[in-house]
Amino acid sequence: MESVKQGSCCLGICAKDFAVVAALKRATNELSSHQKKIFEIDSHIACAISGLTADAHALISYMRTECLEHKFQYDSAVKTSRLVTEVADKHQVKTQQSWTRPYGVGLLVIGSDADGAHLYQTCPSGNYYEYKAVAIGSRSQSAKSYLEKHLAEFREGSLDDIVMHALKALQGPANDKNLDGLNTSVAIVGKDKSFTRLTGEDLQPYLSRLTVANEDDMEEDGNEDDDDDDDENDE
Repeated sequence: MESVKQGSCCLGICAKDFAVVAALKRATNELSSHQKKIFEIDSHIACAISGLTADAHALISYMRTECLEHKFQYDSAVKTSRLVTEVADKHQVKTQQSWTRPYGVGLLVIGSDADGAHLYQTCPSGNYYEYKAVAIGSRSQSAKSYLEKHLAEFREGSLDDIVMHALKALQGPANDKNLDGLNTSVAIVGKDKSFTRLTGEDLQPYLSRLTVANEDDMEEDGNEDDDDDDDENDE
């Protein structure tokens, strides 16, 4: 769990017909590329990671194989809940064997099936939970506070609104760094919408809207401070 807490922040939001994950990508230095944090598992399932990337790659490879085998045997896509249960069991087995160590990574898995959209979190212990919205990783508490504050808006919100909420929640864990197409990644799955990753130029329209929204919020805060000063002078 400490490995998960020290990983870069990622978060997920689940609406009625679609689910979104967003993640901060780190670069070890200015000369290196940013690490990939969101992965496609199947056309209807995506995964964001926080923790040890090597462990995540092993689990992602396992999940992809399970999806392919299920499709081959049953000629249908695997349900998100079934896949999460299987990968959680794989997590848990590692805690029982004395010659191995637990996986040091937490996963946020989003998926869409006949039951609707889903968002799950898995833990190194083997526990897993279904959420309406959740954030994990370094400095994730500020993102959780934002998600809790706006939870009522998620269920019936439009796709664009949910993506904007995800980016706004991600601003806190970014630690005053500006979100851009290099250090931010978003993925979407949903009803009649296969896996879609937004990064780079694809994400820029949303980041531009976020900049405008931040400027408007700063202006409103400035106006409120001016009103408070006027009230004190009147007294």
